[in-house]
This record gives sequence, C-alpha cells and structure tokens, in this order.
Amino acid sequence: MKAMILCAGRGERMRPLTDALPKPLLEVKGKALVVWHLEKLSKLGFKDVVINIAHLGFKIPQFLGNGSTWNLNITYSDEQDEGALESAGGIKKALAFFKDETFLVVNGDVFCEYDFEPEFDLKDKLAHLILVPNPPHNQDGDFGIKDNLLLNSAEIKYTFSGIGYYSPKLFKNLSYTKASLAPILRDEIKKQNISGEIYTNMWHDIGTPQRLKDINKC
Repeated sequence: MKAMILCAGRGERMRPLTDALPKPLLEVKGKALVVWHLEKLSKLGFKDVVINIAHLGFKIPQFLGNGSTWNLNITYSDEQDEGALESAGGIKKALAFFKDETFLVVNGDVFCEYDFEPEFDLKDKLAHLILVPNPPHNQDGDFGIKDNLLLNSAEIKYTFSGIGYYSPKLFKNLSYTKASLAPILRDEIKKQNISGEIYTNMWHDIGTPQRLKDINKC
C-alpha cells in the first residue's frame, strides 16, 4: 500500500509560527511532525509516500529530500501554483500515484500512536476512517458509528482523526479543483459506503500554538 501525507495547508491558526515554516515541519518533542509519520510508515513496511505541498512548500523537499533517510521513496505533489487544493482536491491531483489500489492518507499535523496498516482491506467500502474521542476543540464530534459503518447523524459522535484508508473510486468523478473531503464522505455515508473504527490511544491535532506548547510539555 502507498501512503499520502497532507502537508499543503496554510495553518492559519498556527500563525505566527507558520509564517516561517509549513506546519508539518514544526517540532513536537524535538522532531518535525511529518518525520514522526515517516518513521512510523517505514517501520510498518510502507515504501512509497506522496506528500502534497503548497504554503512554503519548497521547504518540505529541502528538509526531507527523497525519503532515503527513512528507506522510503517520497514523491511530491506540488500545489504551490494553484494554492492549497484542500484535502479532496489534493488527493485528486495525486490520484495517479495510487493507480487502482487502496491507499492511506494521514494529515501532516496530527501526532499519535496509531499504527498504520499497510495491508488494510476495504472490502466493498470506498473508505475506512479512524475516529477518536472528541477533543476539547471539537466537542460535538463529526460522525457517528454503528456496526462499523459511519453515520452522519447520531446521538454520540466522534472526531475524524485525519487518518483514513481510501479507494481511488471515491475520487474518480471529482473535478480537478479545490475541494473539501467532508462533503464527499457524507454523501457516501448516506449510501453506507464508509466504514470506520474508534481509536482510543494517544492522538493530538496540533492546530494552534497553545496545543503545540501543551504537547511539548508532556
């Protein structure tokens, strides 16, 4: 399985830190966020990774190179001319990289202990999302879950972790443009095409300078 790390966002809530660095290069416990992902991907058997870049994007290839440091092959999907294409748009631009195979996507600004699964089987679903208990900044949650299928409406909702496994079929009819992932997922959830699971170990969305400071105190 191939993997994609989403690293193109501006990181507005992280300013002024992201005025000088792309958010995935900010350090957690002495190491760039994106490097934590690369180390884990390599350890778990992944070989090929695509990273999309936009805001200060040139700094990411300068820092990471071709991935050989981690025994990985890194390909860069460059959105610097268009501006960040958002999550679904970024995946669409990089879609040829995955051919017809299931692939993993992880947000470049999350820090967690979740072990990515290089042999994950989607079966007949179009995506499988990892959900987490709601953090303080997202108390209402995003999706419900019942019998491993995601729900748009539920009494209890969980937060989408930014980690998911996807079929290329989910994006085949998407135009090449800026596009958010959530509406696409919600449409397919109605058709019972999206599965999921709840992950309860360590997970953090490093979305603000205060959250970054807090995790570095731990």
